[in-house]
Amino acid sequence: MPLFQWLELLRRAWEVHPGDGRGLEIGACITPDHVGVLGYLVQASDNLGQALYAYQRFESLFYGVQMAEVTIKADQAEIGWPRFGGLSLGLLVDETAISALISFLRKIVPDAPNPAEVTFSSPAPDNPAVYEAFFGCPVRFNAPYVSVRFPADYLSIPLPTANPALRQILDRQSDALSNALPGNDPFAFQVQQVFLRLLPDARVSLREVASEMAISVRTLQRRLSQSGQTFQGLLDRTRQELAQSYLRDPSLSLFEITMLLGFAEQSSFNRAFKQWVGVSPGACRGGS
Repeated sequence: MPLFQWLELLRRAWEVHPGDGRGLEIGACITPDHVGVLGYLVQASDNLGQALYAYQRFESLFYGVQMAEVTIKADQAEIGWPRFGGLSLGLLVDETAISALISFLRKIVPDAPNPAEVTFSSPAPDNPAVYEAFFGCPVRFNAPYVSVRFPADYLSIPLPTANPALRQILDRQSDALSNALPGNDPFAFQVQQVFLRLLPDARVSLREVASEMAISVRTLQRRLSQSGQTFQGLLDRTRQELAQSYLRDPSLSLFEITMLLGFAEQSSFNRAFKQWVGVSPGACRGGS
């Protein structure tokens, strides 16, 4: 979802239900399903450090701008947003994002330790104790930028959901989605994530994708057109990048790749692939 759209939704939510800590409540409800392939990639990571670097790497695909930075200084690790400096997006937005991150980690790490410190660049609210109670650590306001700090050895905490084989596939998918886009385009990336869910069931059509995104077919076409995309063009580029990525995995048969890409028959996949790159999938795999 583009950042401006997310900001507008949060603003409307606060108008309906104002008060300190509302963003904490919203962030606590966010699950891996809400962020698609990135959520699953984080869960499949070997440890907390790998998960945070995955978050940093792909955050720009969701918001259209690189924001998070993971750094290690002496015995302290930090995930922060220093590029924004004191240019706060507002406490509601910032607390929602940090709450979502911490809640997400608490869901996948049993008995997850609390951060050492959380900082916000916004002025302190009327009831700062709400924030310290939620994060379980000191919370500092009017800081230079938004950040979460914790002991560096936390980065080696193993994730019980770790799945190296799945992470490798998800990593390839994420790279393929990124390569299929000419530039940062959050809306097109959102469409691509729907492609990933629907392709294995061979349900990728304008109507199906629009329905999954809870928008009209006309709106879907218009939004893609505004960024110089067409539905079929984006679908073809995404399939091509995924196909080339999958072909580099010797554990996937051509039949399995055909199914993952949503083709009814392997012959259809062969024809499409040859049209994209000039050779058959088998020849591409044999020459790689």
